[in-house]
Amino acid sequence: MRPCHLDIPQADLDDLAERLDRTRWPDQLPGAGWDYGVDKDYLTDLVRYWRTGYDWRVHEARLNAVPQFTTMIDGQNIHFLHARSPHPDAIPLLLTHGWPSTVHDFLDILGPLTDAFHVVAPSVPGFAFSGPTRERGWGVDRVARAWAELMRRLGYERYGVQGGGRAVARGA
Repeated sequence: MRPCHLDIPQADLDDLAERLDRTRWPDQLPGAGWDYGVDKDYLTDLVRYWRTGYDWRVHEARLNAVPQFTTMIDGQNIHFLHARSPHPDAIPLLLTHGWPSTVHDFLDILGPLTDAFHVVAPSVPGFAFSGPTRERGWGVDRVARAWAELMRRLGYERYGVQGGGRAVARGA
């Protein structure tokens, strides 16, 4: 396991901003809304916010305020947050996000949870800082085995699991 500190190069953020500025928007059928995919007006508003209102550095700092690590499991890079309780006998709790979420969604509850739990929140393979999967077959069963291996490596034999969407099946 290796400690992980996020530091996206400014050049990458600048490149993204330039690419967003160069977006060529397709025409949309009048009144189509969401019938053929994402509504164009919604998407253009989202990209405008991403380009001018979203501050990655704020979110990067919030993530970096929590201990995070990466490890290889079954040939896949796995990124995870590990917020330990000040109580040594706290119950380990595995939080697993669904789609289209990320571990960022757990940041506001980590503080209250660590009062009673050692919290482990991995990024699902193919999401965020776990990076893309290297091969097919990362369904719920394989992810569940990876999470069990992660918890074993952290020294947790018994633990609770929380998940949303299909993530519930991963922890079962």
